[in-house]
Amino acid sequence: MTQAKSDHQVDAIEELLDIMARLRSPDGGCPWDLEQDFASIAPYTLEEAYEVSEAIQRNDPDEIRDELGDLLFQVVFHAQMAKEKGWFGFGDVVRAINQKLIRRHPHVFGDEEVTDSAAQTEAWEAHKAKERVAKGEESPSALDNVPLALPALVRGQKLQRRAARLGFDWNETSDVIGKLDEELAELKHALLAEEPASRLQEELGDLLFTCVNLARFLEADAEALMRDANRKFETRFRAVEALAAQRQRDLRDCSLDELERFWQTAKRQLG
Repeated sequence: MTQAKSDHQVDAIEELLDIMARLRSPDGGCPWDLEQDFASIAPYTLEEAYEVSEAIQRNDPDEIRDELGDLLFQVVFHAQMAKEKGWFGFGDVVRAINQKLIRRHPHVFGDEEVTDSAAQTEAWEAHKAKERVAKGEESPSALDNVPLALPALVRGQKLQRRAARLGFDWNETSDVIGKLDEELAELKHALLAEEPASRLQEELGDLLFTCVNLARFLEADAEALMRDANRKFETRFRAVEALAAQRQRDLRDCSLDELERFWQTAKRQLG
């Protein structure tokens, strides 16, 4: 990177920090920005992270750039509020992540060696555990410190990975399929026995959790799979709506057989 490019990037970051400070200024700042705190901004931070993910899935460079900017603004917003409280500033955030990345990659910035990405993942978790011990945060359980705020599918997969590292896992994918069949059978039994709603929900939750485990065994991201399934359903259902409109039919007046025909037509059209 040339010095000119480096200076340009620094100037752009400084401009963003100045914009944020002005937005939060009691003297002429934005009323909405001034009213916010960490709790009120947190949902927007999560939303922007998801929008980055969606832009990546669409493989749109301009959109990815813009969404990353929105996410960066969230970091700057939190850092500005922290600075106002005298806790830390944006520079402290950057220095902290710089130090953490160097500390957790001794195979790049030190003398350690790793053989592949799987070994690096294990080393990463080991470094994190050492850091918690150094902070006096040694956890009595391998499942500690998995954030509750994570989406349920993401958190479920992380919990399963933690347990698997200690050997609490199946040996083969077929074992997971067997567990899936078992959980489905238990749900069917509860339905036939007309169990209370709470019991049905518990059995359904067990089935979903096992599906997440199967995704992990297939080395797939359960959250991404669910997003893809949502997108597929949305696309097909919109096609069903279009087919009904072409025939001047209201979906609410269609029979199940007619809806099924629309659905199968949409699947054939969309591939």
